[in-house]
This record gives sequence, structure tokens and C-alpha cells, in this order.
Amino acid sequence: MAYRNKIALVYLLGYALDLVNMFAAAIAYPDISQQLQASVSQLGWVANAYMLGLTLVIIPGVWLAAVFGEKRLIMASLLLFSLASWCVAQAGSIEALIGWRLLQGLGGGLLIPVGQAMVYRHFPVRERARLTSVILLVALLVPALSPALGGRVVEAWSWRWVFYANLPLALLALLLAGCWLKSEPRPASRPVLNARSLATGARNMGRLLKSPLLRVAMLTYLFIPGIFIGTQLVSILYLHQQGLSPAQTGILMLPWALASALGITLSRYQFNRLGPKPLLLLGMTAQATGIALLIQADVSSTWQTMALYGLMGFGGSLCSSTAQNTAFIDVSARRMGHASALWNINRQLSFLLGPALMMGIFAALTVITSTPRAFALCFAIGAALTLLPLFAVLRLNTPCVLALLAP
Repeated sequence: MAYRNKIALVYLLGYALDLVNMFAAAIAYPDISQQLQASVSQLGWVANAYMLGLTLVIIPGVWLAAVFGEKRLIMASLLLFSLASWCVAQAGSIEALIGWRLLQGLGGGLLIPVGQAMVYRHFPVRERARLTSVILLVALLVPALSPALGGRVVEAWSWRWVFYANLPLALLALLLAGCWLKSEPRPASRPVLNARSLATGARNMGRLLKSPLLRVAMLTYLFIPGIFIGTQLVSILYLHQQGLSPAQTGILMLPWALASALGITLSRYQFNRLGPKPLLLLGMTAQATGIALLIQADVSSTWQTMALYGLMGFGGSLCSSTAQNTAFIDVSARRMGHASALWNINRQLSFLLGPALMMGIFAALTVITSTPRAFALCFAIGAALTLLPLFAVLRLNTPCVLALLAP
């Protein structure tokens, strides 16, 4: 196997771990709430603490990689992630669980940006489209399968086994990283982490934002995936209240996955021909419509609910894949490390702020109105937030983008 493919496999395993901890863990929230007497706000922090940990370590990540080497850093992250996963599963209170989730995020936070920088650096530009399609396939399959499997695990054993299930995948990634990745020589002089070096790194990332393509891609990713994840958390509580079991709720991600595949395929084959603008507009409209109609879902009609999840899957994945294809069009290999860090900071902020915002909105609405009306208003707000990047997308210059994509 070519070395770049080995790097890609290690990166994809780390990426899968990240996705499992967002989607499979969410399906266990009702049982966590019941067993640990957790409030809606505390449940939101089960996700938020993990996302916060992921975000905090990205900023010093470039410095850590320079000091310890990318291989050592990835292996240390996997070890810490595995330990924290075990502790999360052992948590005896919601406060302890939230604390261990923060440590779990700190452990796993460098797997994605460091791995992404490595793999994109080793793949030539002409082959990155194929790489992106494989990454998006993982992004499709894991959210599709993990909630259904997580629901079965919760019903068969308990919510704790959703977190124990991280260990085999994390240990496999650790083994492959140790066997396959090449160790980098230690630098002759150790880079210094201080206010000046952080400011320099921030300036390097900030200069990348001069690109309108990266700005629009980041704005799209900040809202679309994050709002979907937050809406999904609220919808899990809604569907649970309507009488659906964890397994039944998890199965709804299967039509989401099938429709997501259609969105990813459309982006892959039409991006170079149409540019990002029409694809992003279509995707935002589809996800916003699916979210807005959730309150109308009749749980006795499985097909109706599945259709709405499919609509959200198509729209969200069309936007996400188009945004990722747009982000790195004019980024050179030399700047890929900083671009990867900046992209992943934005990605984690999306996954952090989206759930926090939607769960916070729902919690606030339950105080001032009835629960059914709170669900309806929350879904309406989620649909409106999905459309916020609309004005930036409309300003994209399609001919200029197509010129950059021309062979």
C-alpha cells in the first residue's frame, strides 16, 4: 500500500471516531438523562464539552506538531482519547460525565487537523477530489449507521456501552499509526509557544481569510452542519416524547444517509460544471424545509418522518461537500497546515455552537410556553438559521470560480 494511502486510512479512522462520538452518543441522551437525572441544559453540555475539547487543542496544534512530530502527536492523542472514553463510560454523575467528555475531546482534538494536513500534503492537487469523496463517504456512513447501532446497544445493554465501543476503533488506529506512520526528526531548535508565536499563527490563519472562497465555505459549514446536529438533538427528545424507541429514532439516519449520498454525488459531478453557488442555494433550501416541517411529522407514519430526514440529509450533505470542495481551491501546499487548522476550528465551532444554540433555545422556550409549542418554535428557528449564509453565497462570482477550476 502506498504511504499516502496509509496516512489516509489512519486519518479516516480518526475522523470516524470523531463522528461516532457526535452521532452515536446523542442517541443515548434520553437514557443518560433518566439514569443520571440530567436536565436538558446538562444534556447539551454532554455534546458541548466534547466539542469544546476538540476546539481548544486545535489552536496550539501547529506548535505541538512542530515540537513532538505528527506521528507522536497522533499516537498520544489516541491514547488519551481511549483513556477518556473508558472514564466516560464509568461516570457516576452527569458532572463527571461532562468532565470526562471534555478530556475525551482534548484527546481526540488533534486527530482531525493534524491528520488532514498530513494527508492533503501527500496527495497531489489533481487527486484531492477523489480523496475528498472518500472522506465524505466516511462522513456519510458513520452518521448513518452509528445511531441505529447505538440505539441497539442502548436497548440491549446500556448507554455506557456506546462509549466502550470507541475503544476497539481507537486502539486499531493507534496500532496502524505506530506501524505505518514515519517518525519525523526532532527540530534542531524547539519552537517556542508564547503570545508572539500564537499571534503569528493567528495572523497566518487570518491572511487565509482574504480568500472569498474560504470565507463562504467556512460560513456555510459554520451554520449548516451545526444547526442540523443541534436540530437532531432536539428532534431526538421530540420523537422520544412521541413514543419512538432509541432504535427507531436511530434508524431515521438511514434515509438521511441515502439522501446524503445523492447530495454528495451531485456535488462531486456538478461542482466543476456549475460552481458552488447553485449547489449551496439548493442545499440550504432543502435542509431548511426539512427542519421546518419536522413538527408536522406524524410518527405513526414512518415514511413521512423518514422523508423529512432524507430532505435534511440531501440538503446538509450537498452544502457540506460543496463547502469542503470550495475551501481549499486556492490554498497552496505550503499553507495547508494553517488552512487545515483554520478549517477545523471553524468545523468544531459549528459542532459546538449548533447543539448549544438549539438546545439552549429549546430549554428557554420550554420556560415561556408549552412543550409542543416549544418544539414547533425551535424547529422554525432552526430552519431560519440554516438560511443565514444565503446572502454571502449570493455574492459569489461564479465565472471566477469556474476559471480557477478549469484544467
